[in-house]
Amino acid sequence: MTFVLVHGAWHGAWCWRHVLPLLRQAGFESHAVTLTGLGDRAHLAHADINLDTHIQDVIGLIETEELHDVVLVGHSYAGMVITGVADRIGDRIKRLVYFDAFVPSNGKSLLDYAGEARAAMQRREGETSGTIGPMPAAALGLTRADDIAWATRRQVRHPFRTMSQALALSNEAALAKIPKAFVNCHSATGTFEQFAVKIRENPSWLYRDLKTGHDAMIIDPEGTARVLIECATA
Repeated sequence: MTFVLVHGAWHGAWCWRHVLPLLRQAGFESHAVTLTGLGDRAHLAHADINLDTHIQDVIGLIETEELHDVVLVGHSYAGMVITGVADRIGDRIKRLVYFDAFVPSNGKSLLDYAGEARAAMQRREGETSGTIGPMPAAALGLTRADDIAWATRRQVRHPFRTMSQALALSNEAALAKIPKAFVNCHSATGTFEQFAVKIRENPSWLYRDLKTGHDAMIIDPEGTARVLIECATA
């Protein structure tokens, strides 16, 4: 069993820095992806980056490293990404973990779940600049000054088309058979409660609470590692 961790908007693989060693110490091979145009790949940013680009980023890592029995973890925006990955290479995926993340349906974009006012604001910004600026630290649940400074230094603007492109699924029957878990970190924005309310009573899902705030991997890496291992081994 291998963990592949996918970050959310504005972040990079850097956000898992304190989680990866804990997973490895517990005996799990673990990888963190940086999506094109973000984190240490920010220099590759361009106007044509879309959701398909980011899906292929993750597929590329899984295939290049020849990984199987993957516990694929998507934080926040990356719920869009891991759903697309599992649709395309589901035979390599052991479980999907939506870590305070979007749980999209076929034909939906992230903006379809963002709420009317926020979606309109992000669409205006994205269509003007091609990118979306980071949310404030408070919305991410960060309260410690060191954490805020550490994350703020690393966040970059996010490619807009990844949020506006609708997810296209072609293997929904196979995707439905992959075990899934949802971790509710109780984001201050309330964005992910729309998924939590449906999932927490759904017996086909594993549901867990981690009451940290949205960026749990920064706020509480030990708690994050613990709940990810629980989701993987349940």
